[in-house]
Amino acid sequence: MKDRISITMLEDGIADVRLIRADKMNALDGAMWEALAEAIDTLKATDGLRVVVLSGEGRAFCAGLDLSSLSADRDPGASSAGGSLSDRTKGIANNAQYVAWGWRELPVPVIAAVHGVAFGAGSQIMAAADIRIVHPDTRIAIMEMRWGLVPDVGGMALWRTQVADDVLREMIYTNREFNGSEAKLLGFATHVSDEPLAHAMDLARAIAGKNPHAVRGAKRLCNMLGHASDAEILQAESDEQVKVIRTPNQIEAVMAHMQKRAPNFVD
Repeated sequence: MKDRISITMLEDGIADVRLIRADKMNALDGAMWEALAEAIDTLKATDGLRVVVLSGEGRAFCAGLDLSSLSADRDPGASSAGGSLSDRTKGIANNAQYVAWGWRELPVPVIAAVHGVAFGAGSQIMAAADIRIVHPDTRIAIMEMRWGLVPDVGGMALWRTQVADDVLREMIYTNREFNGSEAKLLGFATHVSDEPLAHAMDLARAIAGKNPHAVRGAKRLCNMLGHASDAEILQAESDEQVKVIRTPNQIEAVMAHMQKRAPNFVD
């Protein structure tokens, strides 16, 4: 993983996660697929984690699939990330889907800081973040149709809560490129910033200063919005509130606000 992904733990439980295959614009070869999955698994097991900031070094966030890694004699049912497209090798996902969907499975918020290029799988990894901050000149495209393929790195399950149905269909059917400013208007991005990484870090620090158990519960609730019924969501709201109300961290949030001081939460 070390030559593809770096993870640096900062203050307040913030993980600075970077794609570091900068010479290839962080394109996904076999080693990058494996490194992304390993990074997600590592973060899932990291104690004290509160927020993840995901970015790419060099000229791009992620240029998508490294076409040079494709094998002409590969079985049609095989994934470029290894394993079978049909087999659920990572919970509800296959190996390729997991490098996007896995960020949604992290118990803490993920903020993507996106610049340069986010093509194909890169756009779908970007979609997995809870919050997406893009440079206005970032080039973004759902690229699979160019190669006669359908999006298959988890994007379909992620975009449905972010982008209007007709907009998503157009971008998939045409694989039209759009920039970061348009991405914000269309729903693919949360914020546009000339300094997306600095913006992401500021936001991460703000989130890290909240009750970590309430933040995790809120993410679980947000993750339900795309599939759960009204009754299920209402019940889950109540269940999550019972978990945090009158707990030491919840009381600390109130006291810190009233006393105008920084809170001291326990993980």
